[in-house]
Amino acid sequence: MSEKTFLERLFDGAEVAWMPLGEEGVGQFTRGGGLQKKDFTETGLGCIHYGQIYTHYGTYADKTKTFVSTEFAKKARKAKSGDLIIATTSENDEDLCKAVAWLGYEDIAVSSDACFYSHTLNPKYVSYFFQTEKFHKQKRQYITGAKVRRVNADNLAKIVIPIPCPDNPEKSLAIQAEIVRILDAFTELATELTTELTTELTARKKQYNYYRDQLLTFEEGEVEWKTLGEIADFQNAKPHEKLVSPDGDVVLLTSGFISNSGKMVRRVRSQDVLTPAFENDVALVMSDLPNGRALAKSFYVHQNNKYAANQRVCLLRTKDAGVCIPRFLYYVMNRNPQLLAYDSGVDQTHLKKDWILRVRIPLPPSKEQARIVAILDKFDTLTNSISEGLPREIELRQKQYEYYRDLLLNFPKPEPQTEVVA
Repeated sequence: MSEKTFLERLFDGAEVAWMPLGEEGVGQFTRGGGLQKKDFTETGLGCIHYGQIYTHYGTYADKTKTFVSTEFAKKARKAKSGDLIIATTSENDEDLCKAVAWLGYEDIAVSSDACFYSHTLNPKYVSYFFQTEKFHKQKRQYITGAKVRRVNADNLAKIVIPIPCPDNPEKSLAIQAEIVRILDAFTELATELTTELTTELTARKKQYNYYRDQLLTFEEGEVEWKTLGEIADFQNAKPHEKLVSPDGDVVLLTSGFISNSGKMVRRVRSQDVLTPAFENDVALVMSDLPNGRALAKSFYVHQNNKYAANQRVCLLRTKDAGVCIPRFLYYVMNRNPQLLAYDSGVDQTHLKKDWILRVRIPLPPSKEQARIVAILDKFDTLTNSISEGLPREIELRQKQYEYYRDLLLNFPKPEPQTEVVA
């Protein structure tokens, strides 16, 4: 007789039922209320806006740094301790429906770009389920919108979750708590394993950024300065989402592709390209979540007929390479502080064309530009060479954690007859 698995011993023959999140007796979703920056105060009732969900997703206890007045709180929609708070809008499908289990002692106001889930389950158990592939597979059926991706509360209520011992609430919660305990331990271990690697990678990046900033810092009057609009042409990109094809031969320059060093690749066919990117173009991400890593991130196009720019990405094309070398422009524009200053850390940032074209560009002589580019290219190569194993190791640790998390929540279930949104 084969040995019982851990889950079999844990459940000891107990039934596991896959039930809709919105089923009576399981839980219900409530959309958050209208919250704007003007409503925030220094003290009062705590509130969570969708930007904080992205920052703290998982669990969120007493980390609130945003408040609304006592008067506003009277009309605000509030989550209670144990409720799950879910971001219902995002720039991309992966971040959509990130969630936090609110574990604070007081009620907390929730913004309209989120909803909260009141339920009879273990809060962290639900939060962990929202991170699994089985949840995301169901979620994808209900995503709407092109520029902004959305899932509404009614459709979230249709998603099914595994509930052990549904007819015995006490035993069910005990099993859920044990699964949470194990996943908490895995989370802590994964964090410890990646902290050292992340620290080393951060140090390498800081070293590179220091030398880059030194090379690109000029005193007023030391070199000529011009606005970006004076030295480069601006082209806004068109949406290609409906043109994405598995047999495409042109890489789509999306914010995800640019901010993740080319790991998130989508392609379109050459005959479908709406905004071609040409050799020496600089692609710039114009839109990102609060405190995101994609805003103003740049990509240097090194070859014709290989890339197309997607919406929320613009192309910058130098008017005269004798005035500004394209590769020099790439280094100056990449995460340019003048553009990052528009990120409030609260709302999604959309860089306007006028803001971008007003960026002041230092213009040393072309020979000096070429020298700076040569040094930065070497630093870039060296940094990537030294640290290429670190991101891979961090990614492997994360995948290991995700494997065990999904394994613990991987209960067999029949495929549900879910409604697919056209």
